[in-house]
Amino acid sequence: MKKIISFPHIGQYYHPIKKFVKRTTNIKTIESPFITKKTIELGSKYSPDSACVPFKYNLGNYIETLENGANILLQAGGGCRYRYYAEVQETILKDLGYDFKFIQIIGKDHLRINEIFNIFKELNPKLSKIYFIHELLSTLLYIKYLDDIDELIRHRIGFEVYKNSFIKLKNDFLNELDNTGGIFKLTYLYMKYEHKLKKIKIKKPKNTLKVGIIGELYTAMEPFCTYELEKMLAQYNIEIKRFTNLTYLLWKKALLRPYIKRKTKKYCKYTLGADGLDNVYRVLWLKKHNYDGIIHTKPTGCTPEIGAIPIIMRAASDNKMPIIFLSFDEQTSSEGMKTRIEAFYDLLNTRKEKIK
Repeated sequence: MKKIISFPHIGQYYHPIKKFVKRTTNIKTIESPFITKKTIELGSKYSPDSACVPFKYNLGNYIETLENGANILLQAGGGCRYRYYAEVQETILKDLGYDFKFIQIIGKDHLRINEIFNIFKELNPKLSKIYFIHELLSTLLYIKYLDDIDELIRHRIGFEVYKNSFIKLKNDFLNELDNTGGIFKLTYLYMKYEHKLKKIKIKKPKNTLKVGIIGELYTAMEPFCTYELEKMLAQYNIEIKRFTNLTYLLWKKALLRPYIKRKTKKYCKYTLGADGLDNVYRVLWLKKHNYDGIIHTKPTGCTPEIGAIPIIMRAASDNKMPIIFLSFDEQTSSEGMKTRIEAFYDLLNTRKEKIK
C-alpha cells in the first residue's frame, strides 16, 4: 500500500507544514480538505460531548482526509487537554474501521528536535540529521515570515482602497514560498513581498479604531472556527492586533514567560494553564498601546480560559478597556456572532467620539 501522510488544518500553516513533511519524508503528503460545516458535523458526530471544538474540528479533518486516501496521520500535541487528544482520536478512528498509523509529533509541551528527528527517520530511513535540521530551520523561518506578513496585513487590510489587494498578494507570496528552497531565498522573498505589501494603497484615518484579539490558540488561528472574525473586523475599518500565532507558541512564549509573570503579578499569584496568563498580560499591553477594545475568543468549555476570564475581566475593568467574550462550539450561530460584533463596534465608536 502506498503511504500517504496528512494532518489537520489550522489557518494557512498547512503550507509550511506540508512542505516540511513532504521534503523530509519523501512520502506523498496531502493536507486535509478545507474546513467546512461538514467537517465540524463529522467531528461532532463521533466526539465526546465534553470535548472542545478543536478536538471536533481535528477529528472531522482526520475523517475527511482518511476518506481521501491518507493512511499516516500526524498530530502536534502539547498545550492543555490537547496533549491527551491524540490517543482518544486514534481510538475513535480505529473504532470507525479506518486502517492507518497515528503519529504524535510533540508528546508534551516542548519541541524536542532529537525526538522529532527520530520520528521522521522512521518514516524515511535515508534522512540525514543535517538535512532534517536545515529543513526544520527553513520551515520555522517560513512560519515566522508568514506570521510577520499577517501582522502587517492586519494593520492595513481594513483600509485598502482596492478590495482583496492584500489577499491576492499574500497568495502570491505563499505560492512562491511553497516552491522555494533554502533560507536565503525565503528571506529574499519575504523582503520582496513585505515591500510590495507596504506599497498597496490604503486610506487609513489618523484616529481609527484599534481592537486586540486574545484568547485560546485554536480559535485565534483557525478563521473558520470564528466565522472569519478578522475579515469581519476589517470590514468595519478596524486595525487588528492578534497575539497568538505559531511563532509565538513555538519560541516567543517561553522567552516571554518570566517577563509576563512579572508584569501580571498584581492579578496572578500563580501561572494559569495554557494561554491564560498571557491573555491577562495582553489586556495590559493593549491598554498601554492605546487600543480601543478587546475581543476574547475560546471554545465552549475551555477550562484554562474559563479560569482566566474573571481575572481578565478585572484587569480590563481596572484599565477601563471594553471587552467582549465569544465562545464557539458546533452550535454557535454566525448571525448571532455578527450581531454581537456590530453592537461592540457601535459601543467602541460611541466611546471614542466621547473621548475626543
